[in-house]
Amino acid sequence: MRIVLAIVLMVSGVSLLYKWRYKVMNTLLAVGIIRKLTVSATMKLPSIRKNILPELFNTRSHTY
Repeated sequence: MRIVLAIVLMVSGVSLLYKWRYKVMNTLLAVGIIRKLTVSATMKLPSIRKNILPELFNTRSHTY
């Protein structure tokens, strides 16, 4: 019975985090040290540096 209760609580917790994911992310990133650690960790990923950074600092404006 405890295992079933634990699984139900975990599933409901994950679903609530998914539902409120942007509020949770904004709350966490409002803290300066967490924001700095997150940015430094993501900048270590080669795919982020290769694909996203050129798009962020592109001076040409895209018209769609």
